[in-house]
Amino acid sequence: MCSSKFLSVLVFAGAAVVIRASDNIPAPKQSVPVLLRGATIHTVSGADVRGDLLFADGKIQTIGAKVAAPAGATVLDVTGKHIYPGLIAASSGMGLTEIGAVRSTVDLAETGLINPNVRAQPAINPDSEMIPVARTNGILTVLSVPQTAGLIAGMSTLIRMDGWTWEDLTIRPTVALHVSWPRMAISRAPNSPSPAEDQQRALDARITKLRDTFAAARAYLKAKEGAGKAIDVDARWEAMIPVLRGALPVFVQADEVKQIEAAVAWAKQENLKITIVGGIDAWRVADLLKARDVAVIVTSVTDLPLRREDAFDAAYANSAKLQAAGVRFCIANDGASNERNLPYWAGKAAAYGLPPAEALKAVTLYPAQLLGVGGELGSIEAGKRATLIVTDGDPLEIPTKVEIAFIDGARIDLGNRQTRLYEKYKKRYEQLKK
Repeated sequence: MCSSKFLSVLVFAGAAVVIRASDNIPAPKQSVPVLLRGATIHTVSGADVRGDLLFADGKIQTIGAKVAAPAGATVLDVTGKHIYPGLIAASSGMGLTEIGAVRSTVDLAETGLINPNVRAQPAINPDSEMIPVARTNGILTVLSVPQTAGLIAGMSTLIRMDGWTWEDLTIRPTVALHVSWPRMAISRAPNSPSPAEDQQRALDARITKLRDTFAAARAYLKAKEGAGKAIDVDARWEAMIPVLRGALPVFVQADEVKQIEAAVAWAKQENLKITIVGGIDAWRVADLLKARDVAVIVTSVTDLPLRREDAFDAAYANSAKLQAAGVRFCIANDGASNERNLPYWAGKAAAYGLPPAEALKAVTLYPAQLLGVGGELGSIEAGKRATLIVTDGDPLEIPTKVEIAFIDGARIDLGNRQTRLYEKYKKRYEQLKK
């Protein structure tokens, strides 16, 4: 039971923070064909096209210099504008966190070391204020990822950035199993909180725990396939069956050289398909990643160097070095509150050696391919989803404005709480001038 004093504290705490849902109204499904006329169409997968783009029933139909409008079509004159595929954020907490200081709005992680059965999908909040903020800058598809302070975080979900419910948002309910590789650096400094030997034992214990987890899951699968009778269901090992069968990849959070090398060796031993997430040091082991065909989701474009002796631009130039080495990669932001800045991380990589065309692909086509939806998203091609943006310039440049956006052919609201507050306080200063 609660004492009256404790109850009053709860009421006061609840009154102190007002949690509200976004008041943006999701768009209805596309009902009539739409023809965008007169733009420069950046297909990403091929050459640019000066002309028209037709889409219907949520899918791209025709791209050409001059496309006839079908009966009943909505024709939008976008002469002088640019059409790009919607940007894709390949690693985010979108929909799982709102206000970091308010615990009730943060659903990023479960307790415990091993949580393969955790799914991001049902935890996603479709009314998050961060969704309209991000899509205002062209981010229309996001991989929502559970996090962990342990080893196995759970399963990520690919979402579209408009809808009434988490079911509406879902493109792929499960995309990958997410593993956080243990930090392998051992501190031998005099002020270290624990002796080097204890740190090594703790590291060894974590890696052993990870290996034992996969061994237990394999034993469970073997027993399930070979049993003549039903066996007790374990939700953790059930969730790992698609991973063990090669139907789902493992995304491993690893930044430092030793982490990446250990994760790649572990994946080979376990016969797993992995992708490195983070990868600040990925450029140092580019030859290994290329040889093993391990892709990297670079989430550290603007990070500081890991070592004092590293060049100041070690993180900035990481993507360029991976691309030059032939390593498959994409660029992500690894957050939610600043997801709108995703195109600028790609722009930063372009400023430090990544070819501009590759920088654009790094936030469109490449993440689509790494997330298993390259046949649906990431480029402007007939048959793909009509998820695209109309801009007044290059979306990787800060001055560029996204003027129109479509998700699966439906024109979406590009307003958000931040733009509304801007308009509100702009009126105040206009009034003060009178």
